[in-house]
Amino acid sequence: IAPHKGLYAPMGVGVLIARKPVFETLIEGGTGTNSASMAQPDELPERLESGTINVPGILGVEAGVQYVRSIGMEKIYRHEFLLTEMLYQQLAAMPNIILYTASPRPRLTAPVLSFNVSGHSSGEVADYLSKNGIAVRAGLHCAPSAHRQIHTEQSGTVRVSTAVFNRPQDISALISTLKKFKK
Repeated sequence: IAPHKGLYAPMGVGVLIARKPVFETLIEGGTGTNSASMAQPDELPERLESGTINVPGILGVEAGVQYVRSIGMEKIYRHEFLLTEMLYQQLAAMPNIILYTASPRPRLTAPVLSFNVSGHSSGEVADYLSKNGIAVRAGLHCAPSAHRQIHTEQSGTVRVSTAVFNRPQDISALISTLKKFKK
């Protein structure tokens, strides 16, 4: 998993979730326990730690987990879902918006919406929003197969994610800014 996406942790750290313990190396090439050897040690966790581990990133993941636990996953999900639902309804009411995400459904929806503005590239829309203080992502979002499926492999999409830090006024600002975007 990518902890920066749901745990509010720093980017650049991943978490491997496995059905059973992992004993075989994923990558090799030197460790702090025996730097002269290219072979990984037999002892865990050193066997799975090639190179210098990202201690600040790992501590950031821990802080993210603590933060989410302090608020509660259910409370965060409800907040994000309500904002996503609000955003979806307002985008769906705009005739020049093409939505690629189904209407939000409780327990089945992540707090992410993809859309485009008719006649404009996703990059052009994202640049406009950025210049107006709104951060979104544009492009293929590391998912070219998904974009082939929805026929946006040339244009990409604008992706909006709601989070615990967003408020309804942030949704209103996004909608208001999109309404001012050239037609």
